[in-house]
Amino acid sequence: MPTDLRSPSPGPADSTVIRLDGRRVFVTGGARGLGEAFVRALCAAGARVAFGDVLTDRGHALAAELGSQAMFVDLDMRNPDSVRSALHAATSQMGGLDGLLNNAAVTNSGGRDLDQIDLDTWDTVMAVNVRGPWLAACAARAALKASGSGRIVNIASDTALWGAPRLMAYVASKGAIIAMTRSMARELGPDHITVNAIAPGLTLVEATEYVPRARHDHYLNGRAIAREQMPDDVTGSVLFLLSAASAFVTGQLLAVNGGFAMH
Repeated sequence: MPTDLRSPSPGPADSTVIRLDGRRVFVTGGARGLGEAFVRALCAAGARVAFGDVLTDRGHALAAELGSQAMFVDLDMRNPDSVRSALHAATSQMGGLDGLLNNAAVTNSGGRDLDQIDLDTWDTVMAVNVRGPWLAACAARAALKASGSGRIVNIASDTALWGAPRLMAYVASKGAIIAMTRSMARELGPDHITVNAIAPGLTLVEATEYVPRARHDHYLNGRAIAREQMPDDVTGSVLFLLSAASAFVTGQLLAVNGGFAMH
């Protein structure tokens, strides 16, 4: 992680001012990076959290650390049966579901020109980043409807807003998430389920350690708030969209990137 990008400027606000006591939330890709930050923030806000990932060792360790408030289930977003069984297990264990946070994603195509991306890479990115969230929403729909105040939050990316180069498959997948969010919101509104998306900027987590210094500098120089983005910069917006405070907000995209791409 490029620690030289850190600055003495003020850091993120305390997202724990938002309370989700008793809310039951499922998080995809929750074992590390932003997903882990979301799981921790949800637990700190009083939610009961089930989270899934292919990183089983890390997932079980995180659940053990967090205690009875959290549970881990094996989840492979490439596998439709795995998505359905993970949501079923979590919903059964928690006695229902109030929120779905579609966070799991892969990059895979970073640093390659569009004509250098092979078909297997493209298909994997689309299977995890686009088909997976759709399948998770389908599997969660009945339980979210039964809750009477269901919430879906899809994690997109601001790369789809400014057109990041040499990242074509990922950018295309996150553009699809933004479009899907609007369509889901219209379809699920009658079920009293809100659907919104967050578009984070480049955040300092394990998954972005490969990103070249030039790309970090591009963000730092272009942000209205000129500092690096940390996971806690994103958690507050996610908690808000999973809370009762956002009951009349749906079909929206919130760019959380320090003003790099203004939407």
